Amino acid sequence: MLPAMKAHHIHLTVGLGGLALVAFAVFYLQQRLGLLPCPLCVMQRIAFILFSLTALVAAAHRPAGTARWLYLGLLDLWATLGAAIAGWQVYLTYHPQAAECGISPEERFLNGLPLAKWWPAMFEANGDCSKVDWTFLGLSVPELSLIAFVLLSGIAIYAAVRRPSR
Repeated sequence: MLPAMKAHHIHLTVGLGGLALVAFAVFYLQQRLGLLPCPLCVMQRIAFILFSLTALVAAAHRPAGTARWLYLGLLDLWATLGAAIAGWQVYLTYHPQAAECGISPEERFLNGLPLAKWWPAMFEANGDCSKVDWTFLGLSVPELSLIAFVLLSGIAIYAAVRRPSR
């Protein structure tokens, strides 16, 4: 049986894991394979980054009591928002007629943000949200992203409700 992990180790693991997922998207899917991120992909990246930063702060802070629930609320907020965005993108991949053709308001908004100007390779949205260009084990990027958000949320809940190890 595996030894019980302390909550701050769990937070550190999911924080680094979320950042690793973003790095995979940018450095492999985008730069190596040439896949352009769509507006929904960029919003998911932001949700992964917010989740990861919150988890890393929680790992450093080692919260107890009420603070533990505050971190759980923030982590689940970011994971739920990311999962909702990923879920919408999954829907669009199966129902492309529901997607808007041309430049969407989301794309104009995201590309107008300072983040897109500061780091365009990470935050500039140029792809088609309904197009599936790459799969792994038969799952598209938004499907994999949805699974990752659900898993990260579940692990964050586990970190908050588990009994502290002695």
